[in-house]
Amino acid sequence: MTGTLDPARRLLLGACGLLGFFGLWATIAASGLVTHTFLPGPLDVAERLVALLTTAFAGGTLLAHLGSSLQRFAAGYLLAAAIGVPLGLLMGRFRTLDDIVSPIFDALRFIAPIAWVPFAALWFGTGFGGPVLIIFSGAFPPCLLNAYRGARHVDPRYLEAAEMLGTPSRRIILEVLLPASVPSIIAGLRIGAGLGWQSLVGAELIVASTGVGFMMVQAQSAVSTTTVMVGMAAIGFIGVLIDVALRTIEARIHRRLGGA
Repeated sequence: MTGTLDPARRLLLGACGLLGFFGLWATIAASGLVTHTFLPGPLDVAERLVALLTTAFAGGTLLAHLGSSLQRFAAGYLLAAAIGVPLGLLMGRFRTLDDIVSPIFDALRFIAPIAWVPFAALWFGTGFGGPVLIIFSGAFPPCLLNAYRGARHVDPRYLEAAEMLGTPSRRIILEVLLPASVPSIIAGLRIGAGLGWQSLVGAELIVASTGVGFMMVQAQSAVSTTTVMVGMAAIGFIGVLIDVALRTIEARIHRRLGGA
């Protein structure tokens, strides 16, 4: 139903929702029902946000912690995409490979990313590798599954025509399977990005010595609720930016394919 609303009306309704949320938050914080220590008001959180941009906390400013988080996310996410998409296409093309990989993949994909934390801590400690492994475990399944489904739903007539012309398997994958699977692949990358970003924060809460999650853990120990809430706001904001970027790419690809 919301798709029938014009952009201006949707923007207005979204603004009303945000104003209502912040108004309710400010009212509860000012009422004294919850102590200020545990529920600071929006202005207090905003002031802390501005301060953290220039003042170090837990070894770095907010931007420095965000930089560390984004580096880990980029490494784990790109690794998941670089392995998951080609492997999914190959599994969709070759039944033998599908039969070999699927039992292993089906078992591993049901292990929640947070369940990899003890293993990652044992292998990598609080360095760079632990969080990257956990991000990979969250982002990899949707990247592979959507590439696989995209390849499996390619019109068999295109594949048969390419085979009849003697097209090598490598060219069939690159010139037939891949272009036809792009919408599904992009959807998988978008889902993987969301799961990878969520997995990163969980990892940094336990197996990291920098990053937004680590900053929030240190703030919890110091009973600095404003810092914890700044971290939560930063996580949500960056997550929205990542999703908007991927949605924009997805929409452009759909428009391009629709006009082709």
